[in-house]
Amino acid sequence: MRAVFAQSSSATDPLSALAVGELDGAPGPDGWVKVTLRASALNHHDLFSLQGVGLPAGRLPMVLGCDGAGVDGDGNEVIVHAVVASPGWRGDETLDPHRSLLSEIHPGTMADSVWVPAGNTVPKPAALGWEEAACLPTAWLTAFKMLFTVSPAGPGSTILVQGAGGGVSTALVAMGARAGFRVWVTGRSQAKRDGALALGADAVFEPGARLPGRVDVVFDSVGEATWAHSLRSLKPGGAIVTCGATSGFNPPAELNRVFFTQLQVLGSTMGNRTELAALVQFLATTGLRPQIDTVLPLERAREGFAMLLAGDVSGKIVFTH
Repeated sequence: MRAVFAQSSSATDPLSALAVGELDGAPGPDGWVKVTLRASALNHHDLFSLQGVGLPAGRLPMVLGCDGAGVDGDGNEVIVHAVVASPGWRGDETLDPHRSLLSEIHPGTMADSVWVPAGNTVPKPAALGWEEAACLPTAWLTAFKMLFTVSPAGPGSTILVQGAGGGVSTALVAMGARAGFRVWVTGRSQAKRDGALALGADAVFEPGARLPGRVDVVFDSVGEATWAHSLRSLKPGGAIVTCGATSGFNPPAELNRVFFTQLQVLGSTMGNRTELAALVQFLATTGLRPQIDTVLPLERAREGFAMLLAGDVSGKIVFTH
């Protein structure tokens, strides 16, 4: 089958580890179902995999991709849920200490088809296109959980989104604005800041800029480069919701600021199947759609990976199958 896969790993040159071509496929475990894919989407997780993060040499070659949408064996149009619970786990799969994502242990979605547990699909509404649906399972689901499950802020609150342009940040801006939050955003370039305004942000700023006031909640997926600014931007009693660290995993702790101003640091990882279904319903009800930067055929996936590696992206990169 056609596939985009990691054939090796390189911490310094991840694109050298990427392969696009034919790869033998195999049926999934008992109780899994096959989804014939129509589209998949790219995430930083895929670059990390090429660098060997969470993907040891013994699992190579590995089909990449967490996000996808397609047709199941009964002809139903579905969206694939990427979080795979360990055998026997009951409850929220994101709390399973032995959970994995597609493309870590089991082949991912950047292929003609993917095998997933029978419970790892949700119906795709007809109103959502294939490319739009494929954007949802990682970045948009992560943002949805951060905004509506983990964050203590409600509509009318002022929130700060660090780092305009990425998949999670564009989703946070778009959903936050639609849900009635006052949304402030930082971005490295004027183009990215203008993009955030177009998505509904109330104000945009350069990274590290002094803000006109303090905010109720900061959403930070950048990590080391923005952490100190995130803490300084919060009102006393405010919260920072973190889901990743694309700039590094060792931010300054500034514990004195955390305890003296009674800040909350809240971690958030992906989302569960119930939250994915709620996200799909939110989009169907509001008419909101994911921002897509570029759509490429699967055979040109290397171009999309290069764009993401260069940081030249506003929204999602999607591959059609």
